[in-house]
Amino acid sequence: MQILHSINTPLGILALAIFAIAYLIVILEEFLTLRKCKPMIFAAGVIWVLVAILAKQQGLSHIAELAIKQNILEYSELLLFLLCTITYVNVMVERKVFASLHVWLTNHGFSLRQLFWITGTLAFFLSPFVDNLTTAIVMGAVIMAIGKEQPKFIALSCINIVIAANAGGAFSPFGDITTLMVWQKDILQFHEFFVLFIPAFVSYIIPAFIMSFAIPNIIPQKYSTTTKMAVGAKRVILLFLLTITTAVSLHYYLTLPPVIGMMTGLSYLAFFDYYLKIKPKKSGFSFDILQKIAEVEWDTLLFFYGIMLCVGGLATIGYLECLANTIYLDWATNLSSMHKQTPANITIGLLSAIIDNIPIMFGVLTMSPEMSKGQWLLVTLTTGIGGSLLSIGSAAGVALMGQARGAYTFFSHLKWSWVILMGYFAGILVHVLINKNLF
Repeated sequence: MQILHSINTPLGILALAIFAIAYLIVILEEFLTLRKCKPMIFAAGVIWVLVAILAKQQGLSHIAELAIKQNILEYSELLLFLLCTITYVNVMVERKVFASLHVWLTNHGFSLRQLFWITGTLAFFLSPFVDNLTTAIVMGAVIMAIGKEQPKFIALSCINIVIAANAGGAFSPFGDITTLMVWQKDILQFHEFFVLFIPAFVSYIIPAFIMSFAIPNIIPQKYSTTTKMAVGAKRVILLFLLTITTAVSLHYYLTLPPVIGMMTGLSYLAFFDYYLKIKPKKSGFSFDILQKIAEVEWDTLLFFYGIMLCVGGLATIGYLECLANTIYLDWATNLSSMHKQTPANITIGLLSAIIDNIPIMFGVLTMSPEMSKGQWLLVTLTTGIGGSLLSIGSAAGVALMGQARGAYTFFSHLKWSWVILMGYFAGILVHVLINKNLF
């Protein structure tokens, strides 16, 4: 990636200021009632205009063109991946999959506090195989069904799911995009990620334990009748699992981007929709696949567009390179060789709560600092669990804000950031202690 090295120019500073203002507007979304995608899309457009002007001034217009095409390509992969995932979730909602799970859980006499633990634990152990974003979307649908009249339960459970999904995704190459990036670079082998299981679990269990005391220990009202899943519900679940298997297999064996497998899997659902329409006894039970795609949370998807292009523009100007040089080179001069990158990797994790962890990890991999496996595992852990500190710090949090609009917000998450920070540093400490032979 070519850099314009223009961070000290008036246009470079203006680009950074525009991003900061847009981000502040996103934070104040619940007070301004302005959807978060709008300021970020605008900021992305203005920042890339400034990047293009800076490039033209240096006679390097091709740099801006290539950089923005690469950013759009990266976003397109994320967009199509999420489009498939959320469409499947929408169909499962319509097929009453989550409503039936809701009835099953409540009719078994679980209290809200027990349900808090059940959904969080499921999220932690599901995300390493599915990925943290998909896990958050699926478990969020369950929470919304269970806690319709309990906004506090929804808010705390959403926070719990974000923490659990991000922590669970940190110890598997398939759990998060950042772990996948590290694996693809051959920095760590597939099995080496699993030493992060205990640190990741600690980073989840501490905030979950503290937050659980704020959950009312009441039992939701039982339903007198059971809710049955609609026709085809089980087959939709199987098709979703087949879609995930397709994505993982094509990536693992043929090194194709996961989005290819996911979009192929979306065709499975489309053909099943067609089958229900033409089958005489099933024709009244079909669903409109295009309508389910239209019901996707576009505010969230367009927010991702804005944030990824904003950060990509700032990276092209040179801000990420400057940040990496400062924390990996300047900070390390007075520290021991064993832990000289530890403060930098902890800081990288904290920054991932503010700036999406994907461009943060991309910046680290681009610079490629000389680090031990223990340090590479540390930065993988911190970028994974650090995004849980703020609701906008991870794709899982942003997706749930759209899914549980009004109940789960930036400030409802911020109230509990202090306990998440405790888990963050506890996870780091456990990793340093139990994996010290890797440093």
